[in-house]
Amino acid sequence: MLAPFNIPSFLRTQALFADVDEAALCRLAAACRLMHVTRAQPVLWAGRACDAFFIVVEGQVRLYMAAPNGNEKVIELVGPGQSFAEALVFLERPCPINAQALSDTVLLQVPRQAVMSELQLDAGFALRMLSGMSRRLHGLVQDLQAGSLQSGLQRVVGYLLRDVDPGKPGPAVVSLPAAKATVASLLSLTPEYFSRVLHELEAAGLLEIDKRDIRLREPAALARHAANPR
Repeated sequence: MLAPFNIPSFLRTQALFADVDEAALCRLAAACRLMHVTRAQPVLWAGRACDAFFIVVEGQVRLYMAAPNGNEKVIELVGPGQSFAEALVFLERPCPINAQALSDTVLLQVPRQAVMSELQLDAGFALRMLSGMSRRLHGLVQDLQAGSLQSGLQRVVGYLLRDVDPGKPGPAVVSLPAAKATVASLLSLTPEYFSRVLHELEAAGLLEIDKRDIRLREPAALARHAANPR
């Protein structure tokens, strides 16, 4: 980054730290450090200790689990302004997941010890951290429910419409945040099936595919199609 990075100001943009007093924010900021990681570089390794959590400043990170046979399951894609591994720093046991940069990425590393010190001083901070972790858990449970109870078509359409209001008329453009194979793994689908669903929806006139950009011609029609596939 060209300009000096203001860690206290960046921390203040995070819901977790929004109401922390200035002295506590400065203590936390002093303990944090910026990490520059290149594309495909690991950030966390399953089986190793996790002594910090991370906030993405620039770039993107994928959280995934790897099976002994080499198969991988993407759990979450984390982009700018989002954090990961908050709960893991309290486990005091080997990390159960891997994290890898999907592009050249800048992370802010927040050490466990600095967080623990503030938790002991500020009960409100502890409640905000608990609330943030609960929201993440709720999101992961929803993803698990979608993967278990919805068809592949419904998972794909739900993902495309996640930030789109189907009630708003007119087209919408969705940009896949990562390669199709990565998004497919996130949805517990094979890359081939994910691509086939997209092309079937394109053939039905519901969307247009331009590399990672997907133009939804009429989001409401797409939602109806997933609810009542023929």
